[in-house]
Amino acid sequence: MRKMTMFVALAAATALSTPAMAGSPNGKFQVKVLGTAVLPNGEIDKIKHLDAGLGDTLASMGVSDVDAKANDNVVPTLAVEYFFNQNFSLETICCFTQHHVNGAADLSGTELVDHVLILPATVTFKAHLPTGTPFKPYIGAGPSIFFVFDEKPGATAQALGVDRVKMSNSFGVALQGGVDIALGDSGFGVSLDAKKYFMKPTAKFYVEDTKVLETKHNLDPWVLSAGVTYRF
Repeated sequence: MRKMTMFVALAAATALSTPAMAGSPNGKFQVKVLGTAVLPNGEIDKIKHLDAGLGDTLASMGVSDVDAKANDNVVPTLAVEYFFNQNFSLETICCFTQHHVNGAADLSGTELVDHVLILPATVTFKAHLPTGTPFKPYIGAGPSIFFVFDEKPGATAQALGVDRVKMSNSFGVALQGGVDIALGDSGFGVSLDAKKYFMKPTAKFYVEDTKVLETKHNLDPWVLSAGVTYRF
C-alpha cells in the first residue's frame, strides 16, 4: 500500500510540474488524485459445489444458512480523463484494494478468505452537464474487470482442512455519478465521485487438490471518492 501511495503522488507531481501542461478548466486532459472508500457486499449468491464430507461437517455444527461479507477499505486512487469536448469524456482509474471475506448468518464470526488483493480495471464514458458555473455534474458508465491476486484461506477455512482458495477474475459494469468543481482558471479543482459496480466472482476452496466448495458472490461494491484535480 505504501508503494501504491508513492506511485500516485509521483504521477500527480509529474503531471502538475510539467511546463507544457498549462492548466485550464477547459483542457483536454484531467488528472485526479483521490482518497477512495471501497465498500463491497460479498454475500453468497449461489453454492455451486459442496463436497459431501464438508456438508456433513457443517450440518453437524448446526450450519444451514450460510452467507458471507467482505470488509471495507480506504485506498488512494489515480484517475486520468480525456475530454472529447466539454460534454463528453473517457476516464480510467488505477488503484489496488485489499480485502478479506468473513462468514455471515450461521457462519457469523468465521474467517473464510484472507488477504484478497483486487485491481479494478475500469473505463467509463461520461456525460457532463454544462451549467455555466464552476460546478460540473456528470454521469457515466462502462466496463470493468476485477483482477484478483494473492488470496489465501482464512483461519476457519484452514481449520476445516482447506489449504488453497482461488477467487476468479470478474467482468462486470460500473455506473458513475459525481461533480467536478473548478477552482478558478488555473486548472485546479476538486472532485466528488461515486461508482456502483456489479460483479459476481466465484471462490473455490481446495483440500490438497480436491475442490470441496465453490460459491458465487455478489461483490457489488460502492466506490466513493473525493480529492483534487488538475485539468490541462
